[in-house]
Amino acid sequence: MDSIQNYSLKIGEHQVELETGRLAKSAGGAVTVKCGDNVILVSATGTEDPRPGIDFFPLLVDYEEKMSSIGKIPGSFMRKEGRPSDKAILISRLIDRPVRPLFPKGYRNDVQIVASTLSSDQELQPDTFAIFGASVALGLAGLPFEGPIGAVRVSELDGKFVINPTYNQSNESDLDIVIAGTEDSVIMVEAGCNFVPESKILQAVEVAMEEIKKQVQAQKEFFAQCGVVKKEYINPYDTTELKKLTSETCRDNVYKAYHQFDRATRKELINAAKAALKEKVKALPEDHSIKVLLAESGLDFVSEEFKSLEKEIMREMIIKEGVRADGRKADEIRPITCEVGMLPRVHGSAVFTRGSTQVLSSATLAGPGLAQELEGVDPQTEKRYMHNYAFPAFSVGEVRPSRGPGRREIGHGALAERAIIPALPPKEEFVYAIRVNSDVLESNGSTSMASTCASCLALMDAGVPMKTVIAGVAMGLIKEKDKTVVLTDIQGIEDFLGDMDFKVTGDQNGITALQMDIKIKGLDTSTLKEAIDEAKKGRLHILDKMVQTMPEPRAELSEWAPRLQTLKIDPDTIGALIGPGGKTIKGIIEQTGATIDIEDDGTVHVGCSEAEGMKKALQMVKQLTLKLETGMILAGKVVRTLPIGAFVEVAPGKDGLVHISKLAQRRINTVDEVVSLGDQVVVKVLGIDEKGRVNLSMRDVTDQEREAALASK
Repeated sequence: MDSIQNYSLKIGEHQVELETGRLAKSAGGAVTVKCGDNVILVSATGTEDPRPGIDFFPLLVDYEEKMSSIGKIPGSFMRKEGRPSDKAILISRLIDRPVRPLFPKGYRNDVQIVASTLSSDQELQPDTFAIFGASVALGLAGLPFEGPIGAVRVSELDGKFVINPTYNQSNESDLDIVIAGTEDSVIMVEAGCNFVPESKILQAVEVAMEEIKKQVQAQKEFFAQCGVVKKEYINPYDTTELKKLTSETCRDNVYKAYHQFDRATRKELINAAKAALKEKVKALPEDHSIKVLLAESGLDFVSEEFKSLEKEIMREMIIKEGVRADGRKADEIRPITCEVGMLPRVHGSAVFTRGSTQVLSSATLAGPGLAQELEGVDPQTEKRYMHNYAFPAFSVGEVRPSRGPGRREIGHGALAERAIIPALPPKEEFVYAIRVNSDVLESNGSTSMASTCASCLALMDAGVPMKTVIAGVAMGLIKEKDKTVVLTDIQGIEDFLGDMDFKVTGDQNGITALQMDIKIKGLDTSTLKEAIDEAKKGRLHILDKMVQTMPEPRAELSEWAPRLQTLKIDPDTIGALIGPGGKTIKGIIEQTGATIDIEDDGTVHVGCSEAEGMKKALQMVKQLTLKLETGMILAGKVVRTLPIGAFVEVAPGKDGLVHISKLAQRRINTVDEVVSLGDQVVVKVLGIDEKGRVNLSMRDVTDQEREAALASK
């Protein structure tokens, strides 16, 4: 295909243009997705053969934010794009999650998808167009992708659903949900909500599926127009004989292992069964077909088939016996314990333990100046609430170096962050910047939901006036032919060997966040409804356990948290407060230990963990930004005397003259009869002349006014 091909379709109210054959012609498949002033180039390229020894599907997805797309030079020191932003990583994951399950089993060729924003109006959100473009690019590349898929974002405004809303529309709506799917099945759901009922989520999914069907049909027509020939994948390795040997050798032992509901005992028996299988294979003649298969492929098909047997037996237990690997019923939740205030100097802390999953969350409060600054194509420039999720190797009994958060950790952290935000007090009522660290101490499934619960408890322990308690639960699915079982509170093995990972957070009134990934070819809406309904029951159970431990936020902030006080100053005095090169404000911070954050409208937030430092910082700010007005009563210091009166400094750089006739109630002959240099006095502002000279009086200050002014100094 050498010619340029174009195709136009409507997604919601937006006209979308597809073009291929002009850009990135050496890629396996490339498409430009245009909508208004937004242009995204998406390419998909696959290798002809797998790399030797690769025993997984190496799919790599990168979403690239080009700052040139919004006419900006990056603000970093290097002035170029570096590490992807968290937002870019989250969009990469959004593309990956609905694409990955639609490649055939056994496919091990490298596949890379790259989506780049070439132009952005910063109004329309690019993520769903990037998912759509990825499906088109994979189709144009002729890869054995079992799509096409479509994707839309849905919000609700004035009782009507909006398809692919703008950033502003999403922010105004209580519902913000991304749905991806095939022509007849849902594959992925990602949502952030403001306590939206379950029924509204299902309605949004149904509306989205109608739009997704249009996208799938459009792609089929576009591929036909382009003359695409899809490559058929045939697995080159026949493991039938190894599968039979695995079943004959291990079935009984694996069955017994899975009926040992203690995790450690089961693991020990499984390892013994697997070792026995490897010995059996090792003892086979070198010319045996299984040995030949393993030698030629260089792949560990023994472990793969053993895992398949585990999967088969675990799923049979659930489908036929109604029993899970740890002995629970389908809707049963593991034992839960909640503890708060574990760490004495931390502003707020909590440990949430569910079965053998445990998360420690620590909450830290700071002034608004420590909110996270964001730079990217996304118009959001600041993040007030930050949630950081860590998954160390020891939590699963492994050893590996710590290299900072990966994509999975960033995704889990973002989910828990999104879950909590609707329950936080508005900034107008609680101006603090808030950071929560969630450290996974032990993992056996659904650590993101455990971190959501622990984070909420830690914030309440810190004294953050949360609107409500937020809990989260992870749901799973086992689907065999016409039999489907929804699982509540899945553990690690049910996630790994199951068909769905479905996480829901919220309170008793509605959902705040939702994330669903399917490992099979899709999910019908009736099963989705069942999963959502069961998730609500599980969420309410967990909420009850949390409320028993922490029914409401602490009445007072942690004694170690900084206290914040807010005052308003005239915007014209901001320069005086900051000083040349920031010298003045730095001096206040050094002298008092306080933090000072200034907004453009003259709002000043002063934070300090010590009462004396807070008092001193507030006083210094007030003095530096003082605008004198007639009638003000102020304490000051005599800085100069003349025969005609005394000059009194009422604030740094601000003084006025007290005429000799205004020094005392009686007649005096000399200034020295009443005041001397350095005396602390209280004066009243009589007026300010046209030259800015200030006239003061000591005589016109009452005893009560004098006492009040000295007390406030």
